[in-house]
Amino acid sequence: MIRVALVEDDEIIRKTLIELLEETEGFRCIGAYQNAEDALEDIPRKSPQIVLMDINLPGMDGIECTYRLKIKMPDLLVVMLTVYEDAGKIFHSLQAGAVGYLLKLSKPGDIITALKEVIAGGSPMSPQIARKVVQSFHQERKGESQKLSPREEQVLSLLSKGYLYKEIASELSISNDTVHNHIRKIYEKLQVHSRTEAVIKFLKN
Repeated sequence: MIRVALVEDDEIIRKTLIELLEETEGFRCIGAYQNAEDALEDIPRKSPQIVLMDINLPGMDGIECTYRLKIKMPDLLVVMLTVYEDAGKIFHSLQAGAVGYLLKLSKPGDIITALKEVIAGGSPMSPQIARKVVQSFHQERKGESQKLSPREEQVLSLLSKGYLYKEIASELSISNDTVHNHIRKIYEKLQVHSRTEAVIKFLKN
């Protein structure tokens, strides 16, 4: 059973998400909060695996809430669910510790699929968000990122779209071992230790 908590101030959206989770086999909603302050107090006690986090909340915003939750619960998987598509919000959400970024216009089935991807080790993003990440990646390449080979850039581009390692191998027609070797070299060159850090570094540069 995948345990999910929600932080969403819109009552209609919150109830819709609760129903979606409760009616989907293998999922359980263990908490739903209309503000960040209540979420910060209660989520550590309930220990969900995933938190679906809105950004625009009354009081503390969802990005700050994500940052504070990750300090208390480093293994918590936070997925932003928001209307914001601008690169700044994406970057700051990833920097705060989010592993995924979905838009509220996402279909219910796509949200469930994304949550399953998160549990499997993926970093799902809505197509519009993935496109913005890739655009920033192409527009802002400089500094240390210039050290990457063309193939390493392809691998990192697919990582930024939320591809799993086996999906990257299939997309580029290379072996899983080769993918792991490329990712190891990317991490070494960018001096990072995770997919999220690698994507953030490209956006930041």
